[in-house]
Amino acid sequence: MKKNLLKITALTTGIFATISLTSCDDRDNIMENSPKQRTITFENVAVPKDFVQSGKFMGTLKPVIMPGESVSIKFNAGKTQALMFATMYGASKDWFFASKQPGIKLFNDNGSAITGDVSSEVLLWDNGTKNNTTGNPESNPIAQVPNVAASQLMKLNLSYDDVKSEFTLTITNTSGGTANETPFSPGVWAVSNYNGSQLLNAAPFFAPNALSNPEITDIAQMGNTDKMVTKLNANTGIMTGLSPALVVVYSGDKNPIYELGQLDSGKGLKEVSQFGNVYKLQNNLKSLPNVKGVYVAGNAPVAPGQKVSTSFEAKSGDKIAYVTMFGFSNDWFYANEQSVDANSLGDISSKTSLFDSGTGINQYPGAGNHQALFGGMPQVENIAISKVGNTYPLPATQNIIKITIN
Repeated sequence: MKKNLLKITALTTGIFATISLTSCDDRDNIMENSPKQRTITFENVAVPKDFVQSGKFMGTLKPVIMPGESVSIKFNAGKTQALMFATMYGASKDWFFASKQPGIKLFNDNGSAITGDVSSEVLLWDNGTKNNTTGNPESNPIAQVPNVAASQLMKLNLSYDDVKSEFTLTITNTSGGTANETPFSPGVWAVSNYNGSQLLNAAPFFAPNALSNPEITDIAQMGNTDKMVTKLNANTGIMTGLSPALVVVYSGDKNPIYELGQLDSGKGLKEVSQFGNVYKLQNNLKSLPNVKGVYVAGNAPVAPGQKVSTSFEAKSGDKIAYVTMFGFSNDWFYANEQSVDANSLGDISSKTSLFDSGTGINQYPGAGNHQALFGGMPQVENIAISKVGNTYPLPATQNIIKITIN
């Protein structure tokens, strides 16, 4: 009897232990599969530069541009941008040619490119650092040279390639045979960056009615561009805003936002990459069976120095994908190239790459008149989604966007 009682007791104890262990396993599984809340942050870490493009020009046979000779400058620009250039009036103590600020007007009020003869845009300036007769040092403000028509000495002609949004400015020395015959020195040029509301530098090179600076003084007095070129190089570069970012939580191995090497599916990636509009893609992703949640970080363009965040929920085994427009482009977007565990923590920027959606013809970033930045509409193309190459001098991805999960 005692033996049977002991057996029953031992059996009962084992059953309760099994039930207890099973209950613990169930609780662990429930905890493991419970959604966890994370926050993903997109930060624009681009360093704004005054100029999107800049360079130097000189004669073809020798550095100076003699009467009758021409030189051409190729550059990109969008509506609101302008071209500033400067070159020494060689037969002077400290005079130089340049336009009014912020430079030669390139588009009319309707957004159409200005082409043909734009010689009326050039002016002749006295740097105010040397006496015009003796050459002795002076300290006067920069002012226009009176009674000399710069447009009679220099002819400017603009042509335009609409597909590339690329201008060619041809500068011709027409001073030969005039009372002011002169060679032109090597010169410099620049196009100011535009941030969507204003030029980052609306007075390139110099300020009229103010004292000169060492860079323009070297050009005006000696035709030496070295200091100005150094300054321009340090302040020239591509920058961009970012659009609101879309984040999707999903299961499986296929990124629901894009597929490299395939044509855009028409579900909304085009709208993100061309205009920063995430809502069509957001609505279409919600209908996919493997998508568990779609979230949007921000509701306005993200300028350099700004960041946006969104919270999301994900279970163990879930993945996330994200996309945001490279704002100063025709159809580029940042997205994760590698799969991302939805429960990752920390900086995931290294998983991010820059892609071309293949839906709009590319132009120079931040200087293309068909870009949304300038109120434009990209010219249609239909090619496979690809990574953006090295056609343009782009900053590294990690120097534009930082993505962290907390």
